[in-house]
Amino acid sequence: MRVIDVHNHYYPPRYMAALEAGDSAVTIKHDADGNPEIHYPGDFNTAVRGHRDIAYRAEVLEAEGVDTQVVTLTTPGTHVETPERAVRLARLTNDDFAEAVARYRGRFSALATLPLNDPVASVAEFRRAVEQLKLPGAMLFSNVNGVALADERYWPLYELANEYGAVLHIHPTNPISVEAMREYWLMPLVGFLFDTTIAASHLVFSGVAERFPRINWVLSHLGGAIPYLAERLDRGYQAFPECRANLKMPPSEYLKRWYYDTVNFDTASLELAVRFAGASHIMAGSDYPHAIGSIPAMKAALASIKVSESDRAAILGGNAARLYKL
Repeated sequence: MRVIDVHNHYYPPRYMAALEAGDSAVTIKHDADGNPEIHYPGDFNTAVRGHRDIAYRAEVLEAEGVDTQVVTLTTPGTHVETPERAVRLARLTNDDFAEAVARYRGRFSALATLPLNDPVASVAEFRRAVEQLKLPGAMLFSNVNGVALADERYWPLYELANEYGAVLHIHPTNPISVEAMREYWLMPLVGFLFDTTIAASHLVFSGVAERFPRINWVLSHLGGAIPYLAERLDRGYQAFPECRANLKMPPSEYLKRWYYDTVNFDTASLELAVRFAGASHIMAGSDYPHAIGSIPAMKAALASIKVSESDRAAILGGNAARLYKL
């Protein structure tokens, strides 16, 4: 079965060089092994070799039996920079993504990163990424320095994504009130998932999903809590007029049309998501090479779920091949 991993992360060379040179709002330190540590409020990422070395990563994928990865940047994202710097870092990141896709033809695809703190520049960079670099869409963070993705300043971006029928993959970032999550890694373990849940719920209730129906939304980490809480969102739709104002049907009907990556390696949770959205809307994801991610755990979990072999093949790679036109 073809395996396509839609949730994993790559810090490309010129982006890392800019950070190391101090051309950034984030702080770079180094661990005992010399790996860069990218520090930002509430969290830091250790950029191990797999994050930074695309040739090494290609070897890992060959060894692990992964045919293709759809690479993305990860936190903190370019939106934490000044707008001017965000535009420059987004462009060089996307250029490096496109170079990796071309050099290792078939092994990688990529989603653009955008300077989301500059909505006008984000539209321009999204157009360039799709039309010139031939990327299938972009990864969005679940909030942009506290601004909700449902905010109307982003609707021109959604209008363009809708025109293209593009992929928009929502990845969590620092939740609001992150100060309450500084101990025990609560931000990435819990806060991330609920920020995704809030972003998705807000996009639906605000009417974005209704207004822009051709966008292919993808939610990280099995949608946060969406498959578990969707029934509660529907009860809100029934109970509160403002929850019906922008919708033609209950929230779950929109959310069942969205896609969910499998960066949750619990069998019961995966099977719940399959029951909620259908096997045709679940796609393999590993979160490689983060410490909390794992290609072997992804594959083992997907081997263990109770689905037909045709559905398993779709989840492992068939759905992504169709959605990302691979």
